[in-house]
Amino acid sequence: MKGTTRSRLGRRATRRARSAALTLALLGLLGSAAGARTVRIVTADTLELRNIDDQELVVIGGELVELRVDDDVVRATRVEFNRTRRTLTLVGRATYRSAKDGQVMTGENLVVDLGAEQVSGEDVLMSDADLEIRGAEIERIPGQLRATGGYFTTCARCGRTPNDYAFRSKRLIMYPGDRLVAYEAQLLIADAPVLYLPVVVIPLNDAERQPRLVIGQGAEDGLTIEADLPFSIGSTTLGTTLLRYYANRNPSVGYGVSLRSYAPLPYVDRVNLYTLVNPRPFLNGAQQVGDDVDLTLGVTGRVPLESALRPLEYSLNVSRRDIGLYASSPDRGVTNVTFGAKVDYPLFTAELNYVDRYGPEATTPLSTPLRTPEVIVDPKVYTRGGLSADFRFSAGRYTAQSNPLSPSSTAQGVNITSTRLEESHSLAFTAQPWKDADLSLTNTYTGRFYGTGARTVQLNLAAQLTQRFNTTNTVQLSSGYTRNEGTSPFAFDAVSRLLSAPIGVTLSTVPVKDVRFGVQYRRDLFLVGDQQPATSFTLDVTRVPVNLNSQLAYNFITKELESASYTLTLSDPQSDVLTYVPAQPARPAVTPTDPAPDTTASTPTVPETGATTDTPPAGDVDDLPPVNPPVSTPPDAATPTPAEDSGTPEPASVVGQVPAAQASDPPSAITSAQPARAAYYRRSSRWPAPDLTLTFTGGYARATGYAPFTARATVTGDVRTNSFSVYATQNIQEQHLDEVGVTVNAALTRDTVLNPLTLSASERLYTVTGRVVGNVAVTWRNRYQFSTTHDLVLNREPTATDSGTVNFSVGTVGGSATSWQATYGGPYDLVRGGFTRPTLSGSLSATQPGNRLALNAVLNVAGLDQPRTELARADADVVWQFGSRAAISGRAVYTSSRTGTYPADARSETLQLSPVRATVGIGRKGEQPGAYVTVGLSQTFSWLDGVRQNPTPLAPVIGLTIDRCCWALQAEADLGLGRYRLAVGLPGQDAYPLFDLTGTGVEVPLLNTP
Repeated sequence: MKGTTRSRLGRRATRRARSAALTLALLGLLGSAAGARTVRIVTADTLELRNIDDQELVVIGGELVELRVDDDVVRATRVEFNRTRRTLTLVGRATYRSAKDGQVMTGENLVVDLGAEQVSGEDVLMSDADLEIRGAEIERIPGQLRATGGYFTTCARCGRTPNDYAFRSKRLIMYPGDRLVAYEAQLLIADAPVLYLPVVVIPLNDAERQPRLVIGQGAEDGLTIEADLPFSIGSTTLGTTLLRYYANRNPSVGYGVSLRSYAPLPYVDRVNLYTLVNPRPFLNGAQQVGDDVDLTLGVTGRVPLESALRPLEYSLNVSRRDIGLYASSPDRGVTNVTFGAKVDYPLFTAELNYVDRYGPEATTPLSTPLRTPEVIVDPKVYTRGGLSADFRFSAGRYTAQSNPLSPSSTAQGVNITSTRLEESHSLAFTAQPWKDADLSLTNTYTGRFYGTGARTVQLNLAAQLTQRFNTTNTVQLSSGYTRNEGTSPFAFDAVSRLLSAPIGVTLSTVPVKDVRFGVQYRRDLFLVGDQQPATSFTLDVTRVPVNLNSQLAYNFITKELESASYTLTLSDPQSDVLTYVPAQPARPAVTPTDPAPDTTASTPTVPETGATTDTPPAGDVDDLPPVNPPVSTPPDAATPTPAEDSGTPEPASVVGQVPAAQASDPPSAITSAQPARAAYYRRSSRWPAPDLTLTFTGGYARATGYAPFTARATVTGDVRTNSFSVYATQNIQEQHLDEVGVTVNAALTRDTVLNPLTLSASERLYTVTGRVVGNVAVTWRNRYQFSTTHDLVLNREPTATDSGTVNFSVGTVGGSATSWQATYGGPYDLVRGGFTRPTLSGSLSATQPGNRLALNAVLNVAGLDQPRTELARADADVVWQFGSRAAISGRAVYTSSRTGTYPADARSETLQLSPVRATVGIGRKGEQPGAYVTVGLSQTFSWLDGVRQNPTPLAPVIGLTIDRCCWALQAEADLGLGRYRLAVGLPGQDAYPLFDLTGTGVEVPLLNTP
């Protein structure tokens, strides 16, 4: 067995090596003969070089030859590459798969032209996802497929023999993704000819390019005809001719074209054109004479230029919209033209923009400025060290809305025309003038100069110096100068006047461990005293058990406090955990010339848990442990571990070395002696309650006064999910208690995977309004839940009928495939002590792949203001499939309501079926059904005090669908309306109605009468 495996692996390795060698040899032989196309050998056995009749041939053979031509896949038993003609000949039976459109060509002696990207062959079968084409000769070029003696059908994928329908033609041309055109064609039914057609056009995929014919009859227009007829010009242009006819309009005929052309000319990538000349419609019953024109033209392309980094890119857009506009519309008769070109050179980028409009002069402000034209030159950014410079220049002639702040501009009308020259630059410099210092200088400028003599300037200068001390402390000095001045004649580039010179100092420091303090002082040299911003202070403390975040803003000029806020949290969950600190032996004073002291003889002692130890050095806290506190396991006495953050710096225990702090001291410097210190236990803080968390928030703002003060206390159990929290909010501004509340979360755990029982509850009391809001939820194993909610007013108005709502609910937790819920509750009156109008509701939902069942019901239960118990609503929504042969779907809704005063009130009931359908599939056992029979009922029934109001018989709708994969026939009989329909559906199209048979006669959908 091992020998067999080795032989297989050896053959695979040999085949891979041979394929790689053949690929390299073939690529070397191809040279530049194949142009831009790349040929790679995937599988082959032999490679031969031949010279026949001055033709250089490369013969590739093997049991299976597989090549990749770019992304296309070629498979054959023998391939001949003609270097002279640049062709690949696939000898014998072969396949060629196009990666672009997924088409597969199978035939004899296929020929691939690498230069023209063309494939041709004899006795070829071409197939894709929707269509199969056979031809005695087939030629495939980019964008087209041509065949002679062709046979094509859309039924090949259905797997039936013979095909339900097909076509045979002498010549056909297929445009992938658009249409297929066959000439001198025969329609075959079950491969038997039944009809001769000179031309057959079959749309493919794109619905926008399918033929369309709509015939109608209007009260004003009379007979109307709309026809969209696709056409093609060569292999690059696809279009549709638009024809319109309105019998009563003047003129009666409209015409247009919609086309898309891909690379029709050199340097043109794409052209989109839509134009329609349409007769004007009636206006208030009166005939309008003349035509409306819609026009959209889009052209994009590229032009290679010498020395440019990439080709010049340009775009042209022309648009006009008249159809649908009123005669008084300012946009009527206006043609908008937009042209843009951009080229990128190594030193700069240049743009040319042209935006204009042709037609009536604009009488309203232009929303888009006209540029006739505009030239932009943008040099590349210059950088050298920490210096960078970016410049931009533009010049042009503009027409735009007048600036309402410029009297000379508004005097010329709502729009004004003027030339403009603009220069803008951005200069920046960064450096580190000395250690731990950063310097930043910036200068931005935009200047615009207009042909009217006006100008605008936007100047901004800024400087910033940041100095760091000991990593955590920083001082930042900043200054700036901003000046905006001038009045533009245009509204689109108007600037607001501004003169500002802000200076500022920002300090951020850590004065002691776990404390951060910050100050920011700002001043504007052009503002008066009472307009200066306030100085802000920040203080953050993160030393357990204290966590404080606070800020304060004070204006020293006005002597007023602008704002203040704080959040204080007191908590230390680890305060009852003792940390072991090992002993430290005594250390004598050391000079650089003294030998290191011998510390190996000292052995630290580990105190027993709860025992009293020697007094630790000054600066250590919490050395005395509580009674039976949690204790961290001490390390081995022979290898003491340094204390973690003991609060006292540990002297270096180094043999023959000097502490780093004294490395540069003179030889006479000494290290002071360190006394011995016994091992001990310590706590992280003196917080007495590790399970208690206290939080306090508050604030002040000069504009609004004091913010509410909130105090919250939270007690956490041994399991972190168990907690009890109580809070109170005091309105400092109005001196009263606003709100108090309590929250409880608990879980009874019996294993480490699931919590058998969890409880969550909350209660809030708003003391001012006397409103109580709360909820309780009990969940068992995250599957079933009981909950109750209430929202009550303790002191309701005397005219109110209830105090609020109370609800009780039990059911499954949401998210499961099958869920149910039952709820009882409603309005509740605390004064009378009972529910006023309670309801009992239930729901059931079940889902499976492809199936859904939803049931809902609401029952009105007798209460203080509701004397009866009766069904108020029932809703059933079902989509359920029984195998592949039967299904039921639909929705039924029942509602009941009462009007009037008890006991003389009247009951109204409604049953709505919208609709309910039952479908049965008909076909052979083990095969997909070929026909479906559907019975539907869409009807509404109503009763008043039990008496039916619309005594009409049941009116089902019976449908028959014959699905043959490549075509479908649909028939419908509406017994209630007495209407019968017949429609047929083809691939790529919706169901096409053939006729409607009603009680008044036969109607053809193409001749609809409104």
